[in-house]
Amino acid sequence: MLTRCFVGQSCKLGHNYSASESLFFSNCQGENGEACAIFAGPFTVTHHKSTLLIAGMFSFMNAGSGSNQSNHMYKLGPIHQGTMERGAKTTSDSYILWPARVGAFSLVMGRHVNHADTSNLPFSYLIEQRNTTYLVPGVNLRSVGTIRDAQKWPKRDKRKDPNRLDYINYNLLSPYTIQKMLKGRSILKDLRRVSGETSETYSFQSAKIKNSSLNNGIRFYEIAIHKFLGNSIIKRLEGINFQSNQEIRQRLKPDTEIGKGEWVDISGLIAPKSEIDRLLDGIESGSINRLKSINACFSEMHENYYTYEWSWAYDKIQEFYGLNPETITAQDVIRIVKSWKEAVVGLDKMVYEDAKKEFSLSSMTGFGADGSHDEMKQDFEQVRGDFESNTFVTAVLKHIEDKTALGDELIKRIEHIEE
Repeated sequence: MLTRCFVGQSCKLGHNYSASESLFFSNCQGENGEACAIFAGPFTVTHHKSTLLIAGMFSFMNAGSGSNQSNHMYKLGPIHQGTMERGAKTTSDSYILWPARVGAFSLVMGRHVNHADTSNLPFSYLIEQRNTTYLVPGVNLRSVGTIRDAQKWPKRDKRKDPNRLDYINYNLLSPYTIQKMLKGRSILKDLRRVSGETSETYSFQSAKIKNSSLNNGIRFYEIAIHKFLGNSIIKRLEGINFQSNQEIRQRLKPDTEIGKGEWVDISGLIAPKSEIDRLLDGIESGSINRLKSINACFSEMHENYYTYEWSWAYDKIQEFYGLNPETITAQDVIRIVKSWKEAVVGLDKMVYEDAKKEFSLSSMTGFGADGSHDEMKQDFEQVRGDFESNTFVTAVLKHIEDKTALGDELIKRIEHIEE
């Protein structure tokens, strides 16, 4: 039952789903529940009868059963709304009182009534204990579920039309999420500095962060930043035999100025804010006055993503590693690649350990009808296979191997260059 809605390509709304005043981008799925005044970016999925999405902006989102939000603090009418940035998930029976903003790839569990804004702390858990929101920053970076989601979204794109109307960027790590991690890292470091390193809990807005969570958060963010910046530099220097530091410096220079500064996620499309502003200025001044032209601008941003991404990464590499573009040497690059290798392998090992939990005895409890230990194990293996040969696990191990080789190859190619 749809009232005043726009439904995008390859969406699946059925099983008595009801929606009003809502916009669904491509590949959304809504069944059994209801939506009221939502802006659902690509891959917003809600499956359960008791789930209400209201007055919010979502994308790549998965709503657990019984999750809802409310905007009922009416004065002169409903003015409260909220945003769950890309990749956010809600568990069963979770609740958020708008206004609130949940950072990208975060998990929301329990009832949250304190209007937190965690947009600069992506990949976090928001957990409620005794009416208090506890924040566990960055922990979702090592979650096997997050990695699996990122791999499955492109495969689940069911659009058949060669003219795909939505421009979707599936990257988990991008200037958009990394800029937030850089901010998140300094927020956490400031909290630690101001409240002292020995504080048991830290207060961030209306949420609490435990000491161990705060320190782990800084570490997770640093690993991801190393990983992203290292990836970018390796990609940039790929396949060229350099003879001097000068040649390396030349190659590292970005092809365009576009991309520096802030980035935004325009419901699936990740782009520099400067380009979105330019488009808006064009619309306001009337120089862009056809839908076709607007679409062409989005298309151009999407096509040039990696060119713009490098302009941003080049800027941040100088800042993060304290390097001067005029004096950067092969040795500096090797140092960055070594940090990158450590980060990639470290993160993959954490994901590997996380995957291992699914093969623990407690996970097998529901298997083996008669419940003898051996039958449980056997039944579980018939259904899920064993840990070592699980396709995801073997992919993680292969990823470690491939990435190590990639880093080593670049080091080998430039290590002969003298200062």
